[in-house]
Amino acid sequence: MLPLVYHPNYSCPFPDDHRFVMSKFVRLHDYCQQQGLIQRNLFRPQAAALSDLSIAHSPEYLAMLCDQTLDPKAWRRIGLPWSQGLIDRTLTAPNGTLLSARLALQHGMACHLAGGTHHAHRDFGSGFCLLNDLAYTALTLLHSGEARRILIFDLDVHQGDGTAAILAGEARAFTCSIHCEKNFPFRKSASDLDVGLDNHLGDQPYLEIVENTLLRLLDDVQPDLVLYDAGADVWEGDALGHLNISWAGVQQRDELVLSHCLRRHIPVATVIGGGYDRDHDRLARRHAIVVEAAAHLWPQYLG
Repeated sequence: MLPLVYHPNYSCPFPDDHRFVMSKFVRLHDYCQQQGLIQRNLFRPQAAALSDLSIAHSPEYLAMLCDQTLDPKAWRRIGLPWSQGLIDRTLTAPNGTLLSARLALQHGMACHLAGGTHHAHRDFGSGFCLLNDLAYTALTLLHSGEARRILIFDLDVHQGDGTAAILAGEARAFTCSIHCEKNFPFRKSASDLDVGLDNHLGDQPYLEIVENTLLRLLDDVQPDLVLYDAGADVWEGDALGHLNISWAGVQQRDELVLSHCLRRHIPVATVIGGGYDRDHDRLARRHAIVVEAAAHLWPQYLG
């Protein structure tokens, strides 16, 4: 079965009324289990050492995160209340994306039931993101020689500013962000390719932009791994989205991204990215769209 990556500490104790839905990770896990997508294919990451995370983040910032000495203004920029549970899950999730990428290199595809914290910069957090799992994974694999050329294809509705900034000096990692232009973050970093979308864009033009961009990048970049941020916040009903992409449109998007990678035998690891909804179970089902698409497509390309 398709490799999936998850840790029980992803949904730490957290205020139920907070805009960030911390329970979405366990809800996503439970939904996948109910749908028969989880059997003996679930992998659990270990917490990352601070020395490992320093490949993407400054040691001073990492230390302040863990010992609760980060300036209150910096915590407000992150937007999450400090707790030991939050720190534990924050140190674990980047290794979940790294493990997913390694499983994808081995099996062709893997899905992380978390990840996509693309607003975290080298020395500060932002937008509910403390550490950048995408940049950490890319740098780790490139420096170890496990990958030679990585494409980060970020389809979260918000621009991947932290990923772009951290990887700006790494020519072997190509960052692409297709996002709603007039949305957070309002001060954007320069990705290798940024595609800013108009508010209220609908399915057909969106899917054409995604497909045309991906095909061009697969030809030009020639990656041996794609890290795909399948942000569910492009959906028309998302609380922070501003696009008009239907539920079926999100499904079509994920299927076309994954199928194009699989047809070319390019390993792809998925992360769930952002999603905001007062209906927490509906949010979990939205995040499951990419997992369901992967589970459907992956067996067709085995071997």
